Amino acid sequence: MSKPLVEGVKAPSFSIETTDGKKQLSSYKGKTLVLYFYPKDDTPGCTNEAKDFSALAADFAAAGAEILGVSRDTLAKHGKFTDKHDLKIPLGADEDGSVCESFGVWVEKNMYGRTYMGIARSTFLIGPDGKIKRIWPKVRVKGHAEEVLESVKT
Repeated sequence: MSKPLVEGVKAPSFSIETTDGKKQLSSYKGKTLVLYFYPKDDTPGCTNEAKDFSALAADFAAAGAEILGVSRDTLAKHGKFTDKHDLKIPLGADEDGSVCESFGVWVEKNMYGRTYMGIARSTFLIGPDGKIKRIWPKVRVKGHAEEVLESVKT
């Protein structure tokens, strides 16, 4: 496991299949990217988070930022999730977990005494220079998209 990422360092390079075409980190060069990781499509928290980012997509675009949500779900599942909830943001299918690993969000979790590996809900604000401007680890969904938008604007 690599050491945790910190603000100010270059974001790890990645390539991922998305609901709007294959993307690499370099696709966002010169732009601000909100890269958020979430555990699973169509679960309550993940659905609310995606809907919140979608509702603010135009505001993020006006502030010069693009949004990409990432989970280990398949591209087909992302498509159904997007259609079901009329999402306005692209979702990336990190089926092999390589992007999650490189950003340090694939972690050991514990629920009801059971230990398992999963995605820690986290958001990374990556600047036009490719450096991480801000990290939100262990995100609480309520109000998160608005907080990220405020950071993008400053």
